[in-house]
Amino acid sequence: MKRVKQILPLILVILTVLNAYALEPLKDSTDVLMDPQAKTTINKVDKNNDGKVQKAEDQTLWTAKGSYDVNQDGALDLEELKCIPGRHVDSPGKKLLNVIFKQTPQSPVYFDFYFPDKDMSSEKPVVIFTHGGGWAAGNKDKAGSGSFNVVHRALLKEGFCVLSVGYRKVAKDGSTAMRDCVIDSKDALRYISAYRKELGIDPNKIYTFGDSAGGHLCQMVLLSPPDSFKGDPELAKYSYQTVAGVSWYGPCDFQDPELFNGSTRFAGRIMGGTSGPTDKAARYREISPVIYLTKDSPALLMIQGDKDTTIPVKHAYRMQEALKTIDAPVEILIVKNSGHNFKSVDAPIEPTRDEIVKQTIQFFVDHYKQEAKREN
Repeated sequence: MKRVKQILPLILVILTVLNAYALEPLKDSTDVLMDPQAKTTINKVDKNNDGKVQKAEDQTLWTAKGSYDVNQDGALDLEELKCIPGRHVDSPGKKLLNVIFKQTPQSPVYFDFYFPDKDMSSEKPVVIFTHGGGWAAGNKDKAGSGSFNVVHRALLKEGFCVLSVGYRKVAKDGSTAMRDCVIDSKDALRYISAYRKELGIDPNKIYTFGDSAGGHLCQMVLLSPPDSFKGDPELAKYSYQTVAGVSWYGPCDFQDPELFNGSTRFAGRIMGGTSGPTDKAARYREISPVIYLTKDSPALLMIQGDKDTTIPVKHAYRMQEALKTIDAPVEILIVKNSGHNFKSVDAPIEPTRDEIVKQTIQFFVDHYKQEAKREN
């Protein structure tokens, strides 16, 4: 009995270590996600410290979510907030929502996975969507909002799957950095590669899409080698290949501050975290999509606004400069009169948002058809 008591702690340690490197199950984990999200909302909004969100504390939230006040007490408590669903792509197809694909020291990391309207193929292509928000805000629900929902709905009709990743955000305490956002996005693809049979996908038919910070991540995932930016050791065993991607107003190079009009506001978001090179120049270089360009790079459509002050159009010109020496398959569309998020500045944007959306969809469809022809 004494020996059993001595061995038991060792067994528990071994089981803990083994579990840390085991694949997370492919399942909905909404119950795990909603608790911390609800607590975050209360911590952010609860001004009188009663553990609830009163109508007077956040009128906008109440207008949108007040119907979840089940007990009609004029406040949303933790349990009621946990019942509020996220925004999702408006799709009639099968969905796997709030899937935990890995554990990290900060938190579990989630994604939403959408199947095509007509799920016919066992080797379906996948579009990974990386949301914007300055690497420090936003969430995977953006896939179902506005123009992003329109793009994703069209692609689901065309037979693509859509993977929306809730990567870790850059933390104010410096525990995470931009490279962790890249790592999580790549680990999401490694995870679906591990479950390729269950999902019926082809991990060698990966397409990328994102806006702003997500446009940067879209470029990083598309252009950098699939085996770079390794994260979870178990997921590192699985591979994928990218085919084409579309970046909406995402930066391509952090090495020259002049590309951001002299601003260094992203320095802390680049240099944080506990992994990667410690040298500043090396860290800025590794997080710059333009350095990964080769003549054999996957196809990229880069769309930038000519009056964007958040991510200046200089990034489009930087990419054009690189293309003078590297014959990579990159197309650049500069939107006239456009600020960040394609907001009009002084005059209507040209091309229009609807035209940008159509061109984005067509880019994916055309490259998928080209790949199909090559295979045949």
